[in-house]
Amino acid sequence: MKRGLLSIILFLCISSVFAQELNFTVIINSDRSRFQNTDVFNQMKASFEQFLNGRSWTNDEFRPEERIKGNLLITINEVPQVGVYSATVQIQVVRPVYGTNYESLIFNFADRNWSFEYIESQPLEFNRFTFLNNISSLLAFYAHIALGIDYDSFSSRGGNPYFEVANDIVNNAQQSGRPGWVQNPGDRRSRYWLINDIYVSTVYSQIRDAFYLYHRQGMDMIQIDSEAAYKNILEAIRLVAEANKLQPNGIFTISFVDAKSDEISQILKNAPFEIKEEAVKLLLEVDPNNARKYNELLRS
Repeated sequence: MKRGLLSIILFLCISSVFAQELNFTVIINSDRSRFQNTDVFNQMKASFEQFLNGRSWTNDEFRPEERIKGNLLITINEVPQVGVYSATVQIQVVRPVYGTNYESLIFNFADRNWSFEYIESQPLEFNRFTFLNNISSLLAFYAHIALGIDYDSFSSRGGNPYFEVANDIVNNAQQSGRPGWVQNPGDRRSRYWLINDIYVSTVYSQIRDAFYLYHRQGMDMIQIDSEAAYKNILEAIRLVAEANKLQPNGIFTISFVDAKSDEISQILKNAPFEIKEEAVKLLLEVDPNNARKYNELLRS
């Protein structure tokens, strides 16, 4: 009996080691709201982190060091009544680069319109096929976006299963009528348009190919074959530029340059001049707001 009980305990321990895929830190800033009860935000942080990090989102095995790191930065703008919150959310996801201690920012997105109801100690549940509340839907949506982006960076369009679930979450949440879930041409920085551009529409599909080229065939290869790596990074930038020509200033394009502009301007400093020259030409088309940063590459 003891041996059987020990086996069960060991199985549960091993399962817990390999089960969770995410390692997210939730940061809640309530200064703007001037709401005095800080205890509720401490509970909120713990509840949201447990929801993201304490469950299995895939059927794959993840060792603790392989978990996908990210930040969920929540700014509480207003507390119009007790238990009701209006907030903005910034989601950041990083990925390790092979053979280095460097972590590459692969996703950086600001969700500017989130309202939700939170009761202290309320359990958070998730059902892929049903809208339960505006907390679990948003958290599960970005959990699957993070998984999809990460998997895309390791294998060509490897994120499809996770983007499919994210799209289901949006479709189910539309019945709620809450901002961010519905098609609103005046609000392109929304969950609806994000998953539309990443997964539903084919216009920006080249950006998903760029994720794989840039990270797996570029960043991961710099220590092994820098010449091939720089060419692949350039090709990834070209794919983003081609997608941007088809439909300028899409949210997926903006998300890509928001995550990668600083890194590109550093990584390409050691690239051959012709690579830098072509890259800058393309980057100025896609991201003219950072023209000074990119032009510095030609002087380095």
